[in-house]
Amino acid sequence: MVDADSVTVCPECEGRLRTSGAETTCEDCGLVTAVDAIDRGPEWRSFDDDETDRRRTGAPLTRSRHDRGLSTEIGFGSGSNDDYRARLSGRKRRQIARLRREHNRSRISSKVERNQVYGFAEIRRVNALLSLPDCIREQSCSLFESAQSEGLLQGRSLEGFAAASLYATCRARSLPRTVEEITAVARADEGELTAAYDALNRELGLPTGPIDPTQYLPRYASKLGLETPIEKRARAHVSELLQAGLVVGRNPSGIAAACLYKAAGEREEWPAVTQAAAADVANVAPVTIRSTVVNLREL
Repeated sequence: MVDADSVTVCPECEGRLRTSGAETTCEDCGLVTAVDAIDRGPEWRSFDDDETDRRRTGAPLTRSRHDRGLSTEIGFGSGSNDDYRARLSGRKRRQIARLRREHNRSRISSKVERNQVYGFAEIRRVNALLSLPDCIREQSCSLFESAQSEGLLQGRSLEGFAAASLYATCRARSLPRTVEEITAVARADEGELTAAYDALNRELGLPTGPIDPTQYLPRYASKLGLETPIEKRARAHVSELLQAGLVVGRNPSGIAAACLYKAAGEREEWPAVTQAAAADVANVAPVTIRSTVVNLREL
């Protein structure tokens, strides 16, 4: 039989080949040129009457769990449509509850795994509250695990390292979140996050450079209800400050808010923004907005 990967047309009639399922056939004469007996897709077969029950697929592997999601769990139901509570007696339900509790305890065999379970759960919680993508969650858990393997967690807060891992990952992925935004939903305060981030940056050499103020502009413009032309004008103001060297050593979040405030007041048809509103979005003082606007006027 001819390998379908080596030819693009049918060897018999020179018709076009088409791959459907496990077979590669000719559309004109129907000749089967290749057969791939391996089904590389997930097994969504169901042994019940319901064809949409996909219990056999299993959960995907994830770095956000200490066992990568490979361990089993004793669930609360027997399927997508049935509930075992409606069919089991109270004694049997209590027995299953005890089995589930002991099973969950047996999955954690050391203090290292227990710390990972707690830290990963905190990362997942903060990641969900901040509406961050799953890639940030996965990389943050991997960074937390690297810090644990290097012994950086000893004597420090687990919550602080969970928050610092998210903060560092957001900076590395060009999706920066301020320290105040993370500590507002995390169980760590600013001091714990800063201490953990300094340890991560010092010992692991994180690929995080200075934050570009333009990375805050889309999010702040959305919160202030500003349109795209104002955001583009604010980007031009940020470029002017960067060329003049007036960004180094200053809060990039405050610079972004100040540029939006300056851009919104340049035309009468654009909605006005107060200094207090811009400062509140960036979580800075209004004097930060005023000082940046003064620098823009001097350029």
